[in-house]
Amino acid sequence: MQVTAGKSLGIESKTLIEIYRQMARIRAVDKGIQAGLSAGKFLFSYWPSTGQEVIPAAISQLISARDYMVTTYRGIHDQVAKGLELEGLFAEALGRATGINKGKGGAPHISDPASGSMLTTAIVGAGAPIANGLAFAAKSRGEDRVTIVNFGDGATSIGAVHEAMNFAGSWKLPVIFLCQNNQYGEYTRLADYTASQDFASRAAGYGFKGVKLDGNDPVAFYNGMKDVIAEIRAGRGPIFVEATTYRLGPHAGVGDNHNAPKEELQAGKAAWPVPRTRALLIESGIASEAQLAEIEEAARVEVESAMEKALAAPNTPASETLVDVYADVSDVPVRGQYPRRAAEVEPTGERKTMLMLEAVISAQATAMELDKGVVAFGEDVGKPGGVFGTSKGLQEKFGAQRVLDTPIAEQAIIGAGVGAALVGMRPITEIMFNDFAGVCMDPIFNHAAKQRFMSGNATHVPMVIRMMVGGGIGGFGAQHSQSLEAWFTHVPGLKVVMPSTPYDAKGLLLSSIFDDDPVVHLESIKLLRGIKGEVPLADYRIPLGVAAVRREGSDITLVSYGWEVHECVKAADELQKDGISAEVIDLRTLLPIDYARVLDSVKKTRRALVVHAATEFGGFGAEIASTIAEEQFSTLKAPVGRLGAAFAPIGYSRDIEMSQIPSAPAIVARVREILSFKS
Repeated sequence: MQVTAGKSLGIESKTLIEIYRQMARIRAVDKGIQAGLSAGKFLFSYWPSTGQEVIPAAISQLISARDYMVTTYRGIHDQVAKGLELEGLFAEALGRATGINKGKGGAPHISDPASGSMLTTAIVGAGAPIANGLAFAAKSRGEDRVTIVNFGDGATSIGAVHEAMNFAGSWKLPVIFLCQNNQYGEYTRLADYTASQDFASRAAGYGFKGVKLDGNDPVAFYNGMKDVIAEIRAGRGPIFVEATTYRLGPHAGVGDNHNAPKEELQAGKAAWPVPRTRALLIESGIASEAQLAEIEEAARVEVESAMEKALAAPNTPASETLVDVYADVSDVPVRGQYPRRAAEVEPTGERKTMLMLEAVISAQATAMELDKGVVAFGEDVGKPGGVFGTSKGLQEKFGAQRVLDTPIAEQAIIGAGVGAALVGMRPITEIMFNDFAGVCMDPIFNHAAKQRFMSGNATHVPMVIRMMVGGGIGGFGAQHSQSLEAWFTHVPGLKVVMPSTPYDAKGLLLSSIFDDDPVVHLESIKLLRGIKGEVPLADYRIPLGVAAVRREGSDITLVSYGWEVHECVKAADELQKDGISAEVIDLRTLLPIDYARVLDSVKKTRRALVVHAATEFGGFGAEIASTIAEEQFSTLKAPVGRLGAAFAPIGYSRDIEMSQIPSAPAIVARVREILSFKS
């Protein structure tokens, strides 16, 4: 198409034509989806972005596939302009096998690394912390990449966005927080959910620039974003951009914004950038009616062809259900399938007696020496060396760019870990106590755990989340003493580790760091300084999913993990005095779990007791006990027993706490009950 020079508008004519070309494609996608949904041609959830076309169309002329983007469930306009292949986009929305992510994530969860569209999230505001991780990775590697995270005005009320902005400001990350202010938070008008309607001004509170741009004006928005992106590339980020626009459609579905007053909707349609930009091109002499009609027809044909091909594609089959939950499908727990994993090879070489916390430090140092993509960050992990000393000396050895202190902001910490892992880094993040997981569940459960599956293996999250378990010491109280492993084992996609010895702490942590799935590494504070052991100085790995026999026996199997393993060994020693032979199995890894070794032991002893420090009711031990009962019911001499903490918050009183959590005497008493059972 020949472009006419036209009158000066403050933008090159060919650039404005290309912006309109993208707007026409976005509009054709929107019209095609709404028509198809209205006619019942296809069925899927749709959140229209009608009226917001200028924003991604203008940005598309300023960035490339190398630059990272994070968007939301409403961001189909962002995805189209970023360069996603339309047939794959529609097929994904339809749940087809040919979808960009194999039909596993759907439109609200699209990931397309080829175009730089790294993450689409259905959780409001959740993308902001993850975008920080993408930007951190680019900055760490010295790469010229801009990261743009899109969200709506409604997300400005979400705590994760504020945590992310403070985090980005502190680390001076090359990220643009792009608020597409369409005047509505789902169904609620802007004035009805916030008293502060100037979002750009909030950036100053976090120490960086905020700018307000007209998201309905292609020329003004393009030029404004051009300056913003240039600043980011020059290392002067982050920057917050508020793009004012108007959502013409409903929160979800088809048609107009049914919640809008009539006059407001009319004003919104009058400001709609698609017809306004079209008129501008004609009035300025840049393009003719015929030329624009040609662009629009090409967009319609492209969209129609892509939709028809997507509709003809097969549905993603049920056989894909367990594929992409983990890198290795055998890690998925399935009733009746208990794979035998090879035990670790006994390492040779020099060893040193270490506390468990020293073994944790050694594991991180070894990993950092092996791979420059390994980084560690969390509250106080840098200069202070960690609240419990588990990163002491690492920043001095590897520098402040690889061992970093963070704000006290758990969502921002885990989100940044997810983002960095998405692009190949191996972050070791620390959440001081596992009790604090409650404030960062979303990035753990909805993003780290699910990303491989939702993306159809297009992306994955090789990160470690280290957490301390504070029970059994006394003085921490109800909010610092829980053992919450059952939360994490309930979520497909996570792996969960809980070592009981310094040797295991290093070997399991190294395996976790170099695993290609997210791993929650739980460390007992009671053991960090309470136990010593011989630990190899060199690299060695304990495979995840391999249990250890701590004591052999023939009368009953005690199954445990973490510091309760030591209570079980003490109990076994006490029982031996009365001629009772107890075998102690240390799971070491809770997910994947080594059921083969547990079942082998119970087949021999024909009795079992599962012990853990977590609350007994609803605890992980119930899963183990039920599996033993299902698999070996006919050979058991007694019902499988469980022993866990009392169903109450952990008491601050040491007497209360010590009575709540299983001890060796309590284990001995429970074993005697099981042995006394008469069928």
